Amino acid sequence: MYEIDLSYLGIKGKKGLANATAPTLVKKALAGEEGFLSNTGAFVVSTGKYTGRSPDDRFIVDDEVSHDMVEWGKINMPIGEDKFESLYNKMTDYVSKLDDIYVFNGFAGADTQYQLPIRVINEFASQNLFVHNLFIDPKTDDEAKKINPGFTIIAAPGYLCDPAVDGTHSEAAVIISFKRKIVLIAGTRYCGEIKKSIFSVMNGLLPQQDVFPMHCSANMDDDGRTALFFGLSGTGKTTLSADPNRGLIGDDEHGWSKNGIFNFEGGCFAKCIDLTEESEPEIYRAIRFGSVVENVVCDENGVPDYADSKYTENTRVGYPLDYIPNAVIPSVGGHPKTVIFLTADAFGALPPVAKLNKYQAMYHFVSGYTSKLAGTERGITEPQTTFSTCFGAPFLPLPAARYAELLGERIDTYNCNVYLVNTGWSGGAYGVGKRMKLAYTRAIVAAATSGELENAEFIHDDIFNVEIPTSCPGVPSDVLIARNTWKDKADYDRVAQNLANHFVDNFKKYTNMPQNIIDAGPQAK
Repeated sequence: MYEIDLSYLGIKGKKGLANATAPTLVKKALAGEEGFLSNTGAFVVSTGKYTGRSPDDRFIVDDEVSHDMVEWGKINMPIGEDKFESLYNKMTDYVSKLDDIYVFNGFAGADTQYQLPIRVINEFASQNLFVHNLFIDPKTDDEAKKINPGFTIIAAPGYLCDPAVDGTHSEAAVIISFKRKIVLIAGTRYCGEIKKSIFSVMNGLLPQQDVFPMHCSANMDDDGRTALFFGLSGTGKTTLSADPNRGLIGDDEHGWSKNGIFNFEGGCFAKCIDLTEESEPEIYRAIRFGSVVENVVCDENGVPDYADSKYTENTRVGYPLDYIPNAVIPSVGGHPKTVIFLTADAFGALPPVAKLNKYQAMYHFVSGYTSKLAGTERGITEPQTTFSTCFGAPFLPLPAARYAELLGERIDTYNCNVYLVNTGWSGGAYGVGKRMKLAYTRAIVAAATSGELENAEFIHDDIFNVEIPTSCPGVPSDVLIARNTWKDKADYDRVAQNLANHFVDNFKKYTNMPQNIIDAGPQAK
């Protein structure tokens, strides 16, 4: 813990408290009435209006560095340099007037060859504690003092933007400047904005160093065999990668370099809704002193009710990676032997597992498919398709084809096996069929990561254009062919073809995609 002069940023009048310990930050946060301690000692905060990311408030500065690099559109919205500079000056003036300023000097990226030195400046001590948990902490103050930040984040939730003047869409804004190497976060206390802004930065910078940035979890066995798990919310990514028999490299953000896999982060940001010790023992036990809990309802004794979604379904906890017993530290691994794309198909049309060749893998990676269930959002009365480019559309500054190209190169170079695993419905769509048994999915994942599934015979699925195994240890053979689990085979054919058509329609937006990738996807009729 030390003080740091921030006048070079335009923050004048006081020094920031840098790399403070968890007890110091908790004491400061309690004194500032930022939240309270739960019965296990975790620091509980309410993030107010913003209980999740605000994609409509995220911008990238359009300048000579970013103009030809970024895939501009609804996700990567441009903002002018003049607006950025004006807002920067107003935010640094605001921070200069605060009673206390909290600073973190550390790293994003566990591989020292590719890690990004970062400096995060926080208005709130609790957010600074979150940052200590989620990024990689230097071992000593001397190491921290030597850091020359490659990117600086200024997070001031108390500063409210004026859309009419600042060019924003609301009082909140997340603005990335690749030219100035600065991120501004205003008007929102949701800690995930800090975490994901750095992820977006890494997704922009690392491909320039021939590193493949990925929104995925990663684990490894005792022999160093690494597996990657891609999947949107609700597909089982966290559950399936948190295998007590395998070491956890990380749960969300990774890079794949010539050295292997490395975690971008030093911690985890896990969902808490409906959390129980039985269902997720590692996460449940990580909620202790030093952790930061967002928007979880607690009683007068600080006892959490994880089933209560009074504030939001998106309740969260941020904790250091070493709070997980089987964490791999430093969080690096070898080149993956297995890559798994997880989907929760509520239509019951996709097979429980399919093997993908390189071009099929690139197609499904770019598609990023899962489905929303009826009742999960107002107005949804039947399952709906959801596609998120490369399983991480909100965080990708570059065109999708660039990330697909990086994946294809690695499949060729390291000869890894790629599987599409459906954790969704079998025997019919949601409301008719049943959710795939977790025991079956675990057996499929185990067979895939061990290499045993490679010994199976495969048959071609003409609608989805994939190869399906006819056997898998621990899974009944009749479950592996989705059509066989439906009573009405004609109804299956109709639903499956309709889903295939959705894939094709979605892929039309990728106008710069090579034809061999397009041809590798499901076939429309």
